[in-house]
Amino acid sequence: MGTPALQQLLATKGRPADRAAVVGETLALDHRHLLRHAERWAMALHAHGLPRGARVAVLAEGHPEVVALMLGLHRAGLVCVPINPRYREAELRHVIDDSGAALLLCDRTLADERLDVLPASCARRLLPEDPDAPPEPDEPDGPDGAPLPRLPSSSAAPPPNAGLADDETALLVYTSGTTGRSKGVRLSLGAVVGNIGALTTQWRWSSADVLSLSLPLFHVHGLCIGIYGALLHGMTVLLHRRFEPSTVVTDVERGATVFMGVPTMYDRLLEHVERHPEAAAVLARARLYTAGSAALRPAMLERWEALTGHRILERYGMTETLITLSNPYEGERRPGSVGRPVPGCEARVVDEAGRDVARGELGELWVRGPFLMQGYWKRPRDTEAAFTDGWFRTGDVVVSDPDGYLRIVGRRSTDIIKSGGFKIAAPEIEEVLLQHPAVREVAVVGVPDHRWGERIAAAVVPVPELPAPPEPEVLVAWVAEHLADYKKPRQLVMVDELPRNALGKVQKPRLVQVLRRPDDPDAAAG
Repeated sequence: MGTPALQQLLATKGRPADRAAVVGETLALDHRHLLRHAERWAMALHAHGLPRGARVAVLAEGHPEVVALMLGLHRAGLVCVPINPRYREAELRHVIDDSGAALLLCDRTLADERLDVLPASCARRLLPEDPDAPPEPDEPDGPDGAPLPRLPSSSAAPPPNAGLADDETALLVYTSGTTGRSKGVRLSLGAVVGNIGALTTQWRWSSADVLSLSLPLFHVHGLCIGIYGALLHGMTVLLHRRFEPSTVVTDVERGATVFMGVPTMYDRLLEHVERHPEAAAVLARARLYTAGSAALRPAMLERWEALTGHRILERYGMTETLITLSNPYEGERRPGSVGRPVPGCEARVVDEAGRDVARGELGELWVRGPFLMQGYWKRPRDTEAAFTDGWFRTGDVVVSDPDGYLRIVGRRSTDIIKSGGFKIAAPEIEEVLLQHPAVREVAVVGVPDHRWGERIAAAVVPVPELPAPPEPEVLVAWVAEHLADYKKPRQLVMVDELPRNALGKVQKPRLVQVLRRPDDPDAAAG
């Protein structure tokens, strides 16, 4: 069935026959049926003639058949390219073109508005949520007229190959780079299973747990920790397409013991509890709440603990490194800290010359271990620049407490914004705004924000010849038309000029201070 990592993900031995593996809105699969569906996908993709190592893009929201498909890709020796379902034309085209995907599998709910903007070189097929249903008569064919993969019967023989090896690329996950161009990160199955297994074992995950999962499946947080972590331990996943606070409460009422979220989710959960105080007692029944993608405010941690009795467990990771730091399951979960290295990982805090700094001093976080990415897809120079003697340079500025707990202070680059759990490249938004005929200059920054972690703020210098500057709402709508909605500015102001240094470079830290509001975190700082 494959090498050790794949075998662990597809294991059915010892899994309770009456216990679901993945539960969606319309379909629930136990571990045996999940394996059967994965094998059927592997057979269909093998029959389609895709060579080993070919990239297959998946544009879908979270439901059980997507999980089966991704496992089927691993089983067939193919590379899964998960795509953010909120991406628009330019973003979709970039991922498809850059990855060289040979096939796109897409949810019907997303097909009507997305498939017509994709490159003609990429065959595509609608992804059925019920794999036993007959194909729709209007399903699109490949551009060359070749038949697209159909799911064989459940009695079909397994694919002839052994599936992905531990050191082969399994996932090509696209993440924003400092240039604003999304880069494909190559992750092996051995790295994912090794890292996530170590992390979730540290968190005491077991087959008795039930995970409430509303995170999307196009990045490491939802897919690798959520889905693969649960599979490794024989857990049940209650999988949702979108996050709703009331759904989390309902899941805990149904027996969910673990919830993973980002700060924005916890902010909305707190608002829900304030409107529905009885929900606090329900949420208290769970065993573990974790957070990542951005730092939680200490005040939020304290408020959550006061209402539910739980201290949220924060951790730290990147697409390129998987999860490298975590607060402990047993022991102090320190507010403002992301803890210590996960087993198998190492961390250093260094100065600009790459020398270790003393504890209590600021420095850049470097990490090392067997779970790092294999490299950026088709970007050897970027890959080389990201490493120094085997250490990955995260670009995050941190400080180490006397006992080794690490705290994230900020980004080395002001061009990366962490907002609502997403990492967003400011130059990408700037490029879109500069395409508007009323915009002469623009600078986009992340401003500290209670709800979003950082809100996207833009300072715009309008074209001087205009009779009147454009309305901010018009420019925000312009961005939303071209990029995913979470990339649109939440604050946009008109300015006469941008702050620059003597060399003419825009001084973004100064701009952050200008754009802060009185109620922003640490608004008086700087």
